[in-house]
Amino acid sequence: MANNDILQLGKLMCSVTRECLWRPAEQWVQERSPGSFLYCRVGSGQATYHRYDSRDRQHLITYGARMIAAKHQPDTASGWLSGREIRQRGYFSGELSTLNLLAHTCCHEFAHLLQQSAGQRFRGSVHNRHFYTILDELHESGAAHATREALADQARNQGVPLPDTPFEPMDTVQHLMHWQVGDTVCFGTGRRELQGQIIRVNRKTCTVDGIGSSRGVRYRVPVQMLSRPGQR
Repeated sequence: MANNDILQLGKLMCSVTRECLWRPAEQWVQERSPGSFLYCRVGSGQATYHRYDSRDRQHLITYGARMIAAKHQPDTASGWLSGREIRQRGYFSGELSTLNLLAHTCCHEFAHLLQQSAGQRFRGSVHNRHFYTILDELHESGAAHATREALADQARNQGVPLPDTPFEPMDTVQHLMHWQVGDTVCFGTGRRELQGQIIRVNRKTCTVDGIGSSRGVRYRVPVQMLSRPGQR
């Protein structure tokens, strides 16, 4: 997928987050923390997160471009928490597709915003029962569906490809069998492709020490995103 399309999808995710999720909840958030506001942005890497700055009361949601790219293919999409949530909790009828994954990612990060505003986010306990109560409510109330439909409509209107065809998740265990400590791997896409050496094989990810231009940086990479240099 072209980098411009990925960037545009990220901007659309920011737009629907503000329109479909922030706008209906803004008054509720303001009552708990007057002056709070939301800023959404597209990051250049994989990191996708919500962060709150109590000094200026800014809620920041970042959607990583590499995350958006990864959710376009079954072999790289299934390692993300958003995919496991859709399947295990029955969101969007349990179907994995690029549209469902990206729409749910908007809901997931916004649930962290509501969790923070409610005082239910704690150090060492982020994806706790309070968080999933909020996330379930976003889906049950229709907010998640509205987010999905708005994202699909805006992408269609702007001519940005956004597949909605369901795909089957890849087997993480089978992927893990292909890797061991010491293997040289690559991950990422295009000019953002990185290389490293596996130093630890975890339950669903591999810990990778960067090499070459990435030397000195350590990554925790979903196993489905790994490949051997020269295989792409």
